Amino acid sequence: MAFSPAMAKLLCVYCSSSKKLDAKYYAAAEEVGRALVACGWGLVYGGGNVGMMHSVAQSAKDAGGYVVGVIPDFMKARELAYHQADELITVGTMRERKRIMEERASAFLALPGGIGTLEELAEIMTLRYINRTNKPVVIFNQDGFYDDLLRFFERMTLERFKSPGLQSLFRVAGGVPEIWPLLATPSSFESEAIWKEAH
Repeated sequence: MAFSPAMAKLLCVYCSSSKKLDAKYYAAAEEVGRALVACGWGLVYGGGNVGMMHSVAQSAKDAGGYVVGVIPDFMKARELAYHQADELITVGTMRERKRIMEERASAFLALPGGIGTLEELAEIMTLRYINRTNKPVVIFNQDGFYDDLLRFFERMTLERFKSPGLQSLFRVAGGVPEIWPLLATPSSFESEAIWKEAH
């Protein structure tokens, strides 16, 4: 069954726009696109027509899914937009792009990516940490891509830059089939007292 806007269940996918990757990354992004539709999700993402971004969007669309792209006007002017999206939202800035993606999403998934993907992941983790959102976050650690980042998070905790709760901000999937149950049963996270709402 095709996704309809009324279902209002969009998965925000962060991933690479590079066209120079090993083929396995595009294949995994395509698998994610097909699987998210099969699991009843629509897609909201950065609106691009290149790299893994295109792979996940096109495969979701081919599978009958609902695709929302959010792209800055300067990227659209460079013909980088995925015009086949059911909704293609043009914004003025990268910050506005992230805001709309966050607001439209019911959950977040980070696939392998570069500094843009890292920035998006760090921002949504920060929003969870300071109690601004409680939406699930999953990191797809394809072939150990994020191993070093996960170790860095452990060091942050060990050296007390962040509380031990940092590890509860997200779940880690090693394969595409693992993603969906993790989204369905997200880890609980208890904000530090300073970030809790006053009663």
